[in-house]
Amino acid sequence: MASRKDAAAVLDLYAPYVTSTTVSFEVEPPSVDEYADLIQSALDRYTFLVLERMDNEDDEGLGTAGEAAPAGADIVGFASYGPFGHRVAYQWSAEISIYLKQGLTGNGLGAHLLDALEKIMASAGITNSESCICSENTGSIEFHRRHGYRTCAEFTDCASKFGRWLGIQWLEKHLAPHPANPQPPHAPTPQDCERILAAVNARLASKS
Repeated sequence: MASRKDAAAVLDLYAPYVTSTTVSFEVEPPSVDEYADLIQSALDRYTFLVLERMDNEDDEGLGTAGEAAPAGADIVGFASYGPFGHRVAYQWSAEISIYLKQGLTGNGLGAHLLDALEKIMASAGITNSESCICSENTGSIEFHRRHGYRTCAEFTDCASKFGRWLGIQWLEKHLAPHPANPQPPHAPTPQDCERILAAVNARLASKS
């Protein structure tokens, strides 16, 4: 399942957010090799989803990075999760990342990506989904709130990009109950990923 082949296409989607927006706090896009390493790291322990669209069509489908894409497919979105903190006691919480190709927001694709990601996280034993968003990115903040997230913390003037100071908001959603003695989370199983993505892809197909 793991592959580095999607790195260039995903980076083409992500780089404009680095170079021309405050959505990402990176100031220089990573190299293709660096991004391939990031994808590989996510696949080894977590997951990395890509949203593909066929050329000249409105048909979209979700898959995990590394799966063979149909000929002519264009990656128009991606979502992943990783550690929220590096201390062992944080292991039930994960930080998410979700991006759509610029110009494709507002049509429900992000909701399908987020839904699939959250279900995969819950299947792997993750209880809390955390998202760090630039305070001026009000569209993303409202998107997350519509899907059950709440602002837990806000930091002001804690970063600087494009000659101005920026704040961040941390938003959180509980994905599962919090038992007294939780089992450690695990990597998502291929069976769970296949089941969850099949259900989300069926909904995507029905809206086409």
